[in-house]
Amino acid sequence: MNPIPVNTPLLNGNELKYLTECIETGWISSEGPFISKFEQQFSTYIGRDYGVAVSNGSAALDIAVKALNIGPGDEVIMPTFTIISPAQSVVTAGALPVLVDSDSLTWNMDVTQIEDKITSRTKAILVVHIYGLPVDMDPVIEIAKKHQLKIIEDAAEMHGQTYKDKMCGSFGDISIFSFYPNKHITTGEGGMLLCNDKELAERCKKLRNLCFEPNGPRFVHDELGWNYRMTNLQAALGVAQLEQLEGFIEKKRAMGTTYQKGLSFLKDKGYQLPVEKTNFSENIYWVFGIVAPNQAEKEKIVSHLTESKIGTRPFFWCMHEQPVFQKMGLFKNEKYPMAEKLARNGFYLPSGLGLDLIKDVKFIKDNFYSLLK
Repeated sequence: MNPIPVNTPLLNGNELKYLTECIETGWISSEGPFISKFEQQFSTYIGRDYGVAVSNGSAALDIAVKALNIGPGDEVIMPTFTIISPAQSVVTAGALPVLVDSDSLTWNMDVTQIEDKITSRTKAILVVHIYGLPVDMDPVIEIAKKHQLKIIEDAAEMHGQTYKDKMCGSFGDISIFSFYPNKHITTGEGGMLLCNDKELAERCKKLRNLCFEPNGPRFVHDELGWNYRMTNLQAALGVAQLEQLEGFIEKKRAMGTTYQKGLSFLKDKGYQLPVEKTNFSENIYWVFGIVAPNQAEKEKIVSHLTESKIGTRPFFWCMHEQPVFQKMGLFKNEKYPMAEKLARNGFYLPSGLGLDLIKDVKFIKDNFYSLLK
């Protein structure tokens, strides 16, 4: 049996055709026509007025934070259980992340904890949709309106996912996506900001391009930005991938269903499988995560899978336990029991679009059986 990696993207649509067009026309930089095409098509798909393509999802978060004028003295409420990028963007802007614990079923931020964390310095709520199910957005929107807070919506893992039949990425004052190779749509590296505010979109475009003044003298800058531009080559991949997104979603959900059936016996052994659906969404299975009964059990099964050449990845590590933030003196003595349990006991299985739903998933299931029978 060949090794089964955690992720293998599918590039079997018009990717080669569009990349060849870029090369043959010479448009390979951030000035090419696929940029605006990808921005327009993706923003329309999500239901937003404006899209701003950037070099990656972390770059999109940096821009989102600065575009909303979040800086020193401000606080941003966000989950402790997430990848480091959202917290990094807040911290590097000089603001303070204020953390909340995770919901035990969906693994997203526990929205019931948000309001108690609001102070006079709170500027925004940064929601991060985790692994396959969205954050319960109605309470978040209600709280944000009540306290006049901005919403930054990190939908990096949610391409095509919906909350109450409305696209994830359409709820924030500003929303971001990632197009890393393990996402439903990949551009190799890449990201996008979405919003409905023209002035905000123009500010994001300026920030991604070193804050060149659109109507001013060249190389004269009134503000610092970044070179966070997406290339025409990346955008060409994005356009080709977007054409196939509905099929990708269908395959991801079929993969999730296959795993759910094949691994249902794990529930009797104390494992937690992903929630298949909530009253506001059906799981899109960006990855298929599993929470073991304890850390030792997780390490045992991961080691066994590794020996069988089956790739796994651990869950995110909590922000309040990140050494880099502890060295800064952040989050002293803070505890978030549910997030800590997920971080210690959780891992996910091969979930890429290139996975063989019959052969590969059966092999993975059989390895669980052989160890746990």
